Amino acid sequence: MKRVVIIGAGASGMLAAKVASDRGYKVIVLEKQKRCGQKLLITGKGRCNITNNCEIEELIENVPTNGKFLYSAFYTFTNDQVIDMFNDLGVETKTERGKRVFPVSDKAVDVVRALEKQMRSNKNVEVLLNSKVDKIEAQDGKVKKVILSDKREIECDSVIVATGGVSYPRTGSSGDGYKFARNLGHTIIKPKASLIGLEVMEDYVTDLAKLSLRNVSINVYNSKNKKIYDDFGEMEFTKYGLDGPIIKSASCRMGDLSKENYKIVLDLKPALDEDKLDKRVQKDFQKYANKNFENSLNDLLPKQLIPMIVKLSKIDPYIKVNQIAKEERKNLVHLIKNITFTVKNYRPIEEAIITSGGVKTSEINSSTMESKLVSGLYFAGEVIDVDAYTGGFNLQIAFSTAYLAAINC
Repeated sequence: MKRVVIIGAGASGMLAAKVASDRGYKVIVLEKQKRCGQKLLITGKGRCNITNNCEIEELIENVPTNGKFLYSAFYTFTNDQVIDMFNDLGVETKTERGKRVFPVSDKAVDVVRALEKQMRSNKNVEVLLNSKVDKIEAQDGKVKKVILSDKREIECDSVIVATGGVSYPRTGSSGDGYKFARNLGHTIIKPKASLIGLEVMEDYVTDLAKLSLRNVSINVYNSKNKKIYDDFGEMEFTKYGLDGPIIKSASCRMGDLSKENYKIVLDLKPALDEDKLDKRVQKDFQKYANKNFENSLNDLLPKQLIPMIVKLSKIDPYIKVNQIAKEERKNLVHLIKNITFTVKNYRPIEEAIITSGGVKTSEINSSTMESKLVSGLYFAGEVIDVDAYTGGFNLQIAFSTAYLAAINC
């Protein structure tokens, strides 16, 4: 019986184990953590955005790094098949804004349990937890065995490396796969953070920490004042700056901060143009005509945000609303639609949802996920130099590449 070793029991590893075992292979899954699917448990804020319910071409468009490499993978194991798989496993799904697919329960643990149960359902699968791999050995250009850190050796015909990247290392993603690949002659594109929070220059954000905003929009500009990205949706303030879905997506479009400066312009009321917003503000000002300015914005803005807006507006917080000049009001309206933040830094790579970089795609057969350098060596998921925007696309990459590797190994 053909022996396949899968390194890593995350999304890619668990699916690959199921598919390979169904082909009649003996599958040994090696996971260095004490349980499977550790990183899956925290994806989508614990809700797990399993895929995106869009057309295949749209999937590819949402993979800015080497998207075309994934044609075979996406067409061989589609997003529809991922949804069907989870439904068959008893995990009902729902599609939310942006075609993002979640379990109806909103619990990532349901996704992990389903994948693990599916993997263990075949008696040909052996899962070894707390089992850290030291290296993969090859002989005459072909995979021969896997050596664990405790010196155990497992001989095999194929190895699927599904170790993830270097984001969230506490879940087991500490870059091991890069080491295995490099030792076997592969080129590693330097890993960097993708889908990451941003630190900003403006120190008043610390007062806004943990404030979440919905239905806001952002425009991102480079140092030439050219708009490079815009988005609409949810974001949040942190003690260091900005985070949340639209900020993480923006981070993918930004380059090396030592070579380029970026600013983010936040619109708190994107549904209203300045004229309509001005009419809305006038209505509130009439209602609170005899109140101090600082007490006149409660109907319009989140309470935690008001002190910052008052300060940035440069209107006296204690002036009576009926004494505010038209020009001051117009400036306030403009401010609400144009709050500017200067990007200082990315948060550490350990906090990134996804790692950009990894095993160079030109050294992997895109039709099989097999190494072009070592026969019997396959790659799946984040260890490959592919990464996508937020919205379920990265998990689709994990599932599709795992399936392709498993049917070819």
